[in-house]
Amino acid sequence: MKKEDKGIIIEKITETLKEYACFYLVETAGLNAEKTSALRRACAKADIKLLVVKNTLLHKALENMEGDYSELYEALKGSTSLMCANVGNAPAKLLKDFIKKDDTLPRLKAAYVEETVYMGADQLDALAAIKSKNELIADVVALLQSPAKNVISALTSGGTKLHGILETLSKKEG
Repeated sequence: MKKEDKGIIIEKITETLKEYACFYLVETAGLNAEKTSALRRACAKADIKLLVVKNTLLHKALENMEGDYSELYEALKGSTSLMCANVGNAPAKLLKDFIKKDDTLPRLKAAYVEETVYMGADQLDALAAIKSKNELIADVVALLQSPAKNVISALTSGGTKLHGILETLSKKEG
C-alpha cells in the first residue's frame, strides 16, 4: 500500500472516530462469512458502524486525535474490528446478544466510552450496564417529578379528607 493511500485511510478512520461518541475494539477474525454478515446486519440495525481496520492505521488515527488513547494501543494486536456508536452501551448489548448464540466470538478487546477506557472481554457486562444519555435524562426527570407528585398527592388527598371532615361536622351541627 502506498504512503498516500495509507494517509487517506488514516484520515477516514480519524473522521469516523470523531463522528461517534464511543468506539469498541473487537476481535472478529474467527467469524465465518454467515456470522460476519449477521453481525454487520445487527450493527446496521443498531446504528453502529462496523469497520475492519489495520492496527497500525488505527494507531496512527488515534494519535491524530485530541486526547490520550495510549491505553488502547496494547489492544491493537491480531485482527481488529472497530465498532463506532453514539450510544455508549449499544455495542456492548449487541456483542452480549451475539455471544449468547456463539460464545467464542466476537470478543471485546477494548472500548472507549464516556472518556473512559475499558480493557478486556470481562468488561462487557459493565459496558452493557452503562446508561445512555437519554436514559440518564429520563432518570433525572423521574427523580425531579417524584417529590412534586408526592406533594400534590398529599395536598389533594389531605384536601379531600379535610373537606370530608368539615362536611361531616357541618351536618352534625345542623
